[in-house]
Amino acid sequence: MLLDTFGRRAVDLRVSLTDRCNLRCTYCMPEEGLQWLAKPELLTDEEIVRLVTLAVRDLGVQEVRFTGGEPLLRPGLVGIVEACAALDPRPELSLTTNGIGLARTAAALRSAGLDRVNVSLDTLDESTFQALTRRRRHHDVLAGLAAAEAAGLVPVKLNAVLMRGVNEHEAPDLLGWCLERGYELRFIEQMPLDAQHGWDRSAMITAEEILERLSARFTLTPEPSDRRGAAPAERWVVDGGPGRVGVIASVTRPFCRACDRTRLTADGQIRNCLFATGETDLRTALRSGADDTELAALWRAAMWGKKAGAGIDQPDFHQPGRPMSAIGG
Repeated sequence: MLLDTFGRRAVDLRVSLTDRCNLRCTYCMPEEGLQWLAKPELLTDEEIVRLVTLAVRDLGVQEVRFTGGEPLLRPGLVGIVEACAALDPRPELSLTTNGIGLARTAAALRSAGLDRVNVSLDTLDESTFQALTRRRRHHDVLAGLAAAEAAGLVPVKLNAVLMRGVNEHEAPDLLGWCLERGYELRFIEQMPLDAQHGWDRSAMITAEEILERLSARFTLTPEPSDRRGAAPAERWVVDGGPGRVGVIASVTRPFCRACDRTRLTADGQIRNCLFATGETDLRTALRSGADDTELAALWRAAMWGKKAGAGIDQPDFHQPGRPMSAIGG
């Protein structure tokens, strides 16, 4: 098992498959992009499958989510999913994506064993999408959502970040649109993981503001707290149900006490927290001939040292040096 000194058990593995992305979201990276990892620094498909196998077979991981960057840019994605779906015990497999390219890959991913997808979509307006992402790909995301549903990657979940002066007024429209289609919407507070370190706590749209905007149109009833478990989203029943909406308040309502996640970066580093300032290098050990017992010991030690909280709600919080695109969401 992967335990820490506070009794938390990590059963949810987030695997970043690449640091590259085909969007340039303003809250994530500069318009010119970043210095991407060189191919030799990235884990190979075989190395990823070996480490996921170790996590599931020997360390008690039950859920695996593939992230990026943009994971659909990974050429071997379908094969990685297929290999992980064949593990015993079989983990739950999901994917977080910007949706571009999902229209052409959803069916293959479902056939390979992917269970569901989380798609990022911050706006229903094409021009706002272009302003936020610096790309004209809004139609591709919508097509990807439809393809995911058609392929059976359900429930289709949407992640939305609201930016002050840009799209915060769209919160009720986004929720109404998702309710009509049976999508599950999650609003996420903007987090300090941008490459340019431009995050401003005072400018962030908070969970309270999001709920205030939604409540102006919908009746929100909080789900019982015992249903949340280790899920990052607090959820509300909308207008009596069956629709629901979630808010991930990573900044104003940290949920570190129930965190059950461990993270593997695209270059083979273990992170015990999204906001950690240190990492444990599995890639070097793996390529130096370490066996599974040695790799598992390194992974356990990395998780054992996990802090009680990320400290993001504290005034002395320091943003991690690596951006979201390198860490994986």
